[in-house]
Amino acid sequence: MELEEKHKPIKKPLMVLGTSSGAGKSLTVTAICRILKNSGEEPIPFKGQNMSNNAWVDWDGGEMAYSQALQAFACGITPSSDMNPILLKPQGNSTSEVIHLGKSIGITTARNYYKDWFIPGWEVIKKSLVSIYKRSPNCRLIIEGAGSPVEMNLIHRDLTNLRVAKYLNANCILVTDIERGGVFAQIIGTLQLMKPEEKKLIKGIIINRFRGDLSLFEEGKKWIENKTQIPVIGIIPWLNDSFPPEDSLDLLEKKSRFRNPEIKVGIIKLPSISNFSDFDPLENEESISLEWIKQAQCLNQFDFLIIPGSKQTIKDQIFLEDSGLSQKIKEYSKTNGNIFGICGGLQMLGTILKDPLFKEGSKPNSDLLIKGIGLMPLKTTFLKNKITRQITSRSIWPCLSEINGFEIHSGVTVLDKTQNTLKIEPIFKDIDLGWYRQNNHGGIIAGTYIHGIFENDDWREQYLNLIRKSKNLPKLNTRSKSYKLKRESIIDNLANEFDKHLKITSLLS
Repeated sequence: MELEEKHKPIKKPLMVLGTSSGAGKSLTVTAICRILKNSGEEPIPFKGQNMSNNAWVDWDGGEMAYSQALQAFACGITPSSDMNPILLKPQGNSTSEVIHLGKSIGITTARNYYKDWFIPGWEVIKKSLVSIYKRSPNCRLIIEGAGSPVEMNLIHRDLTNLRVAKYLNANCILVTDIERGGVFAQIIGTLQLMKPEEKKLIKGIIINRFRGDLSLFEEGKKWIENKTQIPVIGIIPWLNDSFPPEDSLDLLEKKSRFRNPEIKVGIIKLPSISNFSDFDPLENEESISLEWIKQAQCLNQFDFLIIPGSKQTIKDQIFLEDSGLSQKIKEYSKTNGNIFGICGGLQMLGTILKDPLFKEGSKPNSDLLIKGIGLMPLKTTFLKNKITRQITSRSIWPCLSEINGFEIHSGVTVLDKTQNTLKIEPIFKDIDLGWYRQNNHGGIIAGTYIHGIFENDDWREQYLNLIRKSKNLPKLNTRSKSYKLKRESIIDNLANEFDKHLKITSLLS
């Protein structure tokens, strides 16, 4: 089982496997991509199958995991869905939307996934690899595994770990997280569960997230190398730079990095939250702290609230109602509160949500229409086809500025003309991309379908200045570094730290 001779890689692929989920595979791949780019190579990231609602849209309108898009940025290349040919987007009740090469092709249950999708999944992975090597024959593929490569109940149906490694005869690196403890057992146990031909592919071990004096692990390093006969090629210290988590559960662990913030932002932690990388630009503003809101509480401590994107808008709107958060959001709007909704959050701010095809969390035989929070005169109907596209537009409010971002949604939103007392204005010249209204009590309620809206520096700055003005704070410095430059700086810092402690030269031949 190998790639056809004519499509075989010229340069040896590297693959990063982990002893568990969250071991640091994504960031390790990101760092290696930038290190190799800086050395003059042509790295390209690849993850055969990813499960995430944190998505990005390529220039052909194809969906892919944001983590692979970030890795492409680290390579200095444009992200493409063939870098992540299978994306599974969880939508609750053990079901997921199946994305192949950027396009939605069905819904599956966890029980039936491998029975129905294993063979077509492996075919689409092979097709992507051929496409990448045809386009970039001199590239070096930097491959990310998923979870653990030795989940014994699933290994015979593995699509994205050792199957890919053997198919490409990749040099593999095993990453483990020492912060979690049990690092020796994680390494030895993982290797013991591999077949001899699989274990031979492991050419190096990385100890990730080490706190304290690295020299204190020297004896541990020797023990691992003697026991496994595999070199420890890196002991990576704990790094403080902020990166987007791969899993929405990790959001609960994220803490604000800045003390004494001038602006406090509350983000509603929806059960089906999606595209949480939308908030990375805010997290990198030193004047801002972010706090995740998981249950009903008084919201007056926040300078503005964000209702984020959702994979299951109806289901999450029902959560807001049942938890009491919907009522708390309404109360907040009556106390000069500023509220911003993105995609599903925009839809929930409206008056009516219709789900005739049960796409967004409605249950068969239940009401096909439910009420939104009701702060914007908008009604949304969820249709069969999904809109996925890159966006270039111009904003009208809060400033005239060019806007870039992307859309991922199946809902179509129009004005609810029965709500004559609620007057709204378009945010963009493309009037169906977002709206805002002045709250009668002084705040501003706004929402948009554009993911990545806060990456637009002029727009973000002017929006934040509206919030700052309401607090009698001075305007932000207009010469502050752009978010995309900050992101490049963060990737550079990550790569520099890895480069100090990582030896991969022997794995490149």
